[in-house]
Amino acid sequence: MERDPSPGGARRALGRLLEAVLASRREANAVFDILAVLQSEDPEETQEAVRACSRLFGALLERGELFVGQLPSEDTVMAGSQGATRKYKVWMRHRYHSCCNRLRELLAHPSFEVKELALSTLMKFVQLEGAHPLEKPKWEGNYLFPRQLFKSVVEGLLSPEEDRSLLVSRFQEYLEHDDVRYHTMQAATGVVGQVADRYPEVPPPFWNNAFALLSAVSLPCQEISSSGFYVKHAELSHKWKVAHLKEHKKAFQLMWLGFLKHKLPLSLYKKVLVIVHDAILPHLAQPTLMIDFLTRAYDAGGAISLLALNGLFILIHKHNLEYPDFYRKLYGLLDPSVFHVKYRARFFHLADLFLSSSHLPAYLVAAFAKRLSRLALTAPPEALLMVLPFICNLLRRHPACRVLVHRPLGPGERVAGGWGAW
Repeated sequence: MERDPSPGGARRALGRLLEAVLASRREANAVFDILAVLQSEDPEETQEAVRACSRLFGALLERGELFVGQLPSEDTVMAGSQGATRKYKVWMRHRYHSCCNRLRELLAHPSFEVKELALSTLMKFVQLEGAHPLEKPKWEGNYLFPRQLFKSVVEGLLSPEEDRSLLVSRFQEYLEHDDVRYHTMQAATGVVGQVADRYPEVPPPFWNNAFALLSAVSLPCQEISSSGFYVKHAELSHKWKVAHLKEHKKAFQLMWLGFLKHKLPLSLYKKVLVIVHDAILPHLAQPTLMIDFLTRAYDAGGAISLLALNGLFILIHKHNLEYPDFYRKLYGLLDPSVFHVKYRARFFHLADLFLSSSHLPAYLVAAFAKRLSRLALTAPPEALLMVLPFICNLLRRHPACRVLVHRPLGPGERVAGGWGAW
């Protein structure tokens, strides 16, 4: 393509090439000139080329001018005796394949505008391939979704080299569609496993990108309907897994369990624990499968243990989790550092809930009250605003513990049990 240095020259030149290719198959070789501009170092020229490719291959998909089925080797077809139409469709399908590969590479472009345009173009092709499949259905009514193309998009978002959380936030609008959400969960599960196997030590950018994508997935509260699909189909079949909320929950569960089984950076571990109680557990098909993850976190000590309390609270109260020595470990968290952590308000709120049951033995409640009273002697003033009402509520709820502050019968009266002596 001859370079036009005038303002808008690249757009006009690409427009002429585009019109020529769409008007006549004899001008098909002009596609090479359009694809060549995708390699430009000028961001504006690159964007114009992406828009031209979007219009070109979008029109070819809608017109059915790309080969449908298992794509054969280009050299074999061109050297064979097949008809001109078949050769053209195979040839153009290979150009489409090259275009998609380059668009995926552009997801790593230094310019965010180029990244964003490449992403939206790839998602447009996903939608068009779904409506005009490039694979033959195995049976009538078979659900077809361009999984390979879509997986390449997810792989581009989950880069091991650079932070793409901003691009993930742009992708989040597509997650409102039920079919995109379902296939995102499936693709992300596969990509996380592949990357974890590929690297002896997974780069931190990958974990950050994965968490950004996984935490952006939120399941609907009601059953799936075809109106929520990104790829439109003539009718919604109940045989399709993507049409059932329970299948979405299974995919959501596999995605998170597959992510959490790996060794995560400490900062990311904390981020997961912050959202686990309201963004993960309620959407799992079997919330009790999170027991191992949460109990390991609770045993870790420090801020990690404090953050694990939210998830454990749900499992204990809603899913009948039995946790040996839970209160002994909760007691062990009460040290001077608890007043200086970021999550102290949440910790005291949950501790208050755990100690609110009237079935708890008096000696256990008394142990917490005494421990907190000792800590209050050296606590910072702002922490006292939480600690003193907390102690007061313990004594008010459990009258048997009031002997800690008032013993009308003298020093011989004591709280029964071993913990009162702690």
